[in-house]
Amino acid sequence: MRHARVMGLAGLAVLAVGAVAFAQTTVVPVPDNAPVETAPLDVNLAKTTWGDAKAGQTKAAACAACHGADGNPSDPQYPRLAGQSERYVAQQLALFASGERNTGMAAVMIPFAQTLNAQDMRDVGAYFATQKSGAGLADDSVVASGTYEGMKFYEVGQQLYRNGDAKRGVPACLACHGPTGAGNPGPAYPHIGGQMQDYTVRRLTEYKAGTTTLKDPAHFNIMAQVAGPLTEQEIQALASYLQGLHARADDLAAAKAGNK
Repeated sequence: MRHARVMGLAGLAVLAVGAVAFAQTTVVPVPDNAPVETAPLDVNLAKTTWGDAKAGQTKAAACAACHGADGNPSDPQYPRLAGQSERYVAQQLALFASGERNTGMAAVMIPFAQTLNAQDMRDVGAYFATQKSGAGLADDSVVASGTYEGMKFYEVGQQLYRNGDAKRGVPACLACHGPTGAGNPGPAYPHIGGQMQDYTVRRLTEYKAGTTTLKDPAHFNIMAQVAGPLTEQEIQALASYLQGLHARADDLAAAKAGNK
């Protein structure tokens, strides 16, 4: 009797294995219009802690190819990240990861950003915040004709940066970004002093166009209002001025180093 019971159980087991094998080898057609299931990326910076710069250095290794190991790129099409605030870097990475920021070099940035979680983004931001921002040269050639005839090219940008243009409703850039372009980490206004001219031109042109896919366009709308009235010449001049903008303390430090 026991032997029969064992054989019976064994038979059931064989049938079960056979059923599984049949199920695994049977093709079940999927309807052409089957809905695609998607899940939003969880990039909630509010659930993070302050970034760890040491950990961020390791996580930022992939960034070096375009932005330089310390956030100072050699290729002018890529933005300078050195000296940028932790919060701003983390915010922008989150926007790339979610696909909300999708212009310019976004096709390159999105895959990298999507490999990071929210804490990684803060760590990467903390690392770049500890790096010293460099600066380039501003164009001091003289404008030959037009509204700004006789002014040096960078002076056109300097005038807009320091004073704005009240007649056109353009505020002074330093109101948000500071006299040396260091930005404001509180509301996450970026560090723009020393920024690469080509990159700044592209961003200002995007703001001037006035279209965005950001879910929270508050900061974008501010910049769209600022850039909207600017001419192409003014955008180029402002970008040139910003490329050469840096703290005077950097000049003094360089002079002392040169006298040693």
